[in-house]
Amino acid sequence: MPKDFLKDCRDRYDVIVIGSGLAGLTGANVLAKAGYSVLLLEHHYQLGGMATWFKRRGGHIFDISLHGFPVGMIKSCRKYWTREIADSIVQLKGIRFENPQFSLRTSFDRDDFTRIITQKFQVPQATVDEFFDAARKMNFYDDQSTTTRELFDRFFPGRSDVVRLLMEPITYANGSTLEDPAITYGIVFSNFMSKGVFTFQGGTDRLISQMREELERNGVDIRIRSQVERIEVSHDRRVEGVRVNGRLIRCGAVLSNANIKTTVLKLVGAEHFDRDYLDDARAVRLNNSSCQVYIGLKPGVGFDDCGDLLFHSEHSGFDIDAMLSKQVSSRTFSFYYPETRPGSDRWLVVSSTNANFRDWAELPEEQYQRDKQQLCETTLDCLEKYVPGIREKTDWLEASTPRTFLHYTQHAQGASFGTKFEGLRVSQKLPEQIRGLFHAGSVGIIMSGWLGAVNYGVIVSNEIDKLLTPGGV
Repeated sequence: MPKDFLKDCRDRYDVIVIGSGLAGLTGANVLAKAGYSVLLLEHHYQLGGMATWFKRRGGHIFDISLHGFPVGMIKSCRKYWTREIADSIVQLKGIRFENPQFSLRTSFDRDDFTRIITQKFQVPQATVDEFFDAARKMNFYDDQSTTTRELFDRFFPGRSDVVRLLMEPITYANGSTLEDPAITYGIVFSNFMSKGVFTFQGGTDRLISQMREELERNGVDIRIRSQVERIEVSHDRRVEGVRVNGRLIRCGAVLSNANIKTTVLKLVGAEHFDRDYLDDARAVRLNNSSCQVYIGLKPGVGFDDCGDLLFHSEHSGFDIDAMLSKQVSSRTFSFYYPETRPGSDRWLVVSSTNANFRDWAELPEEQYQRDKQQLCETTLDCLEKYVPGIREKTDWLEASTPRTFLHYTQHAQGASFGTKFEGLRVSQKLPEQIRGLFHAGSVGIIMSGWLGAVNYGVIVSNEIDKLLTPGGV
């Protein structure tokens, strides 16, 4: 008999959370601490969504994706999770750029960016200060018609080198382009530029393990391998429950951490929405996906300090089409040292490249495997510049593609960074269409990434609390 992953599950909960990305996990934790009964459903065998990891033979543990976030993550984790989690957040001080226009290393904060742009790129101090001040003042309610390209043209006309320095890391972090609204860039960049880039010491496996322990302490009922097939909605547009693994479980509210398009068009269904809202949901553009190459060195074999993140490119300037191209010319290398996981003797490297889903989606299987192998080989060729003898040192090598992300996350088109900016409005207005149905996830770039996901989970859980509180509206 197949295992029943819903064994002893109750017939009704106050809240059901669909998906265990950081927004879903945080929303579940906040609501459980407020006293609600919470069921957390995850189709995969482990929690975390894009904040995850995998193990391979020989003792290798690989973190998925670029795990860098602003200093604000410390405050959010201390307030909504635990002090232990917050105290494990450390700064990445070695951020490197290697490309035809410049070679430099930075701590990735405002002071150091100002030093680089004024001294190395010879931009007047007043211009740099004005740019940083403008970015810091941006907020969600500002004019959304100005593009990031227009923002840069205002302050740094004709300076593709400055644009590359300021834009490339954000593009790798959340898929931003020069055609996206300037406020999406300004808000994200000003978060990072305050005090630099941070990560979680001990690895994502330790982070998610601690989060799971906290959820269980607070009474969250966690179920893995639990595939939600449908969100059940009454004729008068109220959430009734979810159908999961063929079983109906009722609830007072649903928090979906699935992609917003999947939530609206697949889990609920078009028949339950107003036409205008449905048109808006269908028009939401998905962000791009990613490829990654995972390189594990032999036990005890390492390399000299290469920094923490290295933005490598052979392309002549910042070019989003080149960054997405299957003919890879730009990579971000994440270097993992033994101190990344205290007690480990392993050096690891993860290479990340932004990618188009369509370039990988329909390849015949033989061609797909050949192209993955070529991605691995060209990545090693590139890495040889920074880690001499990397092939002889390598013990494990494999690649993931947009097809891999689609399989494990079920994000539409393997979208690593959720949706474009218009997705945020559709996400926020979901409860106006169906009472008791809420969404939190990577929408609108602002809410992409670790910090955005955590904070969006908090925001939405507070709205659910208002609904479920007696007298709530």
